Amino acid sequence: MTRWQRTLFILVAAQLVSAIGFGMFFPFLPLYVEQLGTNTGLSLEFWAGMVFSGQALTMAITSPIWGSLADRYGRKAMIERAMYGGAAIILLMGFVRSAEELALLRAIQGAITGTIAAINALAASLVPRERTGYAMGMLQVGLWAGIAAGPLLGGVVADAFGFRAAFIVTAILLLISGIVVTFGIREQFTPPPKGMKRPGILSDWRRILALPAVAAAYTTRFLNWLGPNMLLPMLPLYVASLMRGSAGVSTLTGVIVGLSSAAGTVSALYLGRLGDRIGHRRVLLAGTLVAALCFIPQAFVTAGWQLLILQALTGAATGGMNPALSALLARYTNEGDEGAVFGIDNSVNAAARAAAPLLGAMIAAWFGLPAIFIATALVLLGAAALVFRCLPEQTVAPPVVPAAQPCENTQG
Repeated sequence: MTRWQRTLFILVAAQLVSAIGFGMFFPFLPLYVEQLGTNTGLSLEFWAGMVFSGQALTMAITSPIWGSLADRYGRKAMIERAMYGGAAIILLMGFVRSAEELALLRAIQGAITGTIAAINALAASLVPRERTGYAMGMLQVGLWAGIAAGPLLGGVVADAFGFRAAFIVTAILLLISGIVVTFGIREQFTPPPKGMKRPGILSDWRRILALPAVAAAYTTRFLNWLGPNMLLPMLPLYVASLMRGSAGVSTLTGVIVGLSSAAGTVSALYLGRLGDRIGHRRVLLAGTLVAALCFIPQAFVTAGWQLLILQALTGAATGGMNPALSALLARYTNEGDEGAVFGIDNSVNAAARAAAPLLGAMIAAWFGLPAIFIATALVLLGAAALVFRCLPEQTVAPPVVPAAQPCENTQG
């Protein structure tokens, strides 16, 4: 086994364990807010929203900064910062006394963590470019498997020991992940020579965004995260409307989310390898189109089992989209910029996660719950059009320019 393969397997394990940890308490945050209560005149609904949006907002702001620092001081150090810092902050969440304290710690969590971006950056810097799709698919497997298992484990812990215990277990899992990275990975990082003046962080961002197809790739990422995340907060309500008052709404919702995640886990590895062979652009375009087409009939289902099947197909399609786009970003950009590239990428993800619930709620209020599926399909069709028009299979990096270039119809 080569060094990069051994490092990749360790990163996948760290991704899996940390995703389980973050997934443990995420579904129960609104209930935890209700249990804590508020010390201000603001409503619990407001603080429940702040617990989600505050974390996404601070992550969107700080991720590019951490990414650029990773290119200066090492990517492994950024993973350790995210793991150990996240463990400390989340441990404190288990001892808060009010919704305001929880919202503050969640905002700090968004500023300190960012394990996915840090892990992706280290993997992209070590893995051969022709195996990037395989590597990103493996990391996606770890992520989706953790997302699927986390809520189940969190539910067991919360039912047995209370909500606070879920935060303590998450902190322990992040601590374990950090220790595995610290002692299991050796990064041969060469910092810039002393006396050599490197351009500032803003200059790094401008240079990366100026590369052909990079801005279009980030726009595609935003749309691909915006669409499905509009649906997630409303899914339990839609399932309840299909069951017409029958018992087991929470169980069916959990099965739907779990099966979709499982389908994404299986497809991510296969489609990542397939992209290395036939081209990641083709995989991304096909996955985006299939996901869009699978969302449309979900607006017209009349039974829970129909939604279950369509959500599984959607999960399988989206499972190939994320690693394909990550592999394309690695090909579009220069070696040595992985931290900044995936830091910006994580910022785009966070911005989409912050905007999606609000947009989904507005669509549901104005047009009804089924309209969210149509809106998601339209967003993904727009993303597919952008992939077809603006994303080539690979680019040749041009000289550094001060502003981003318009996309070209190069479909290599």
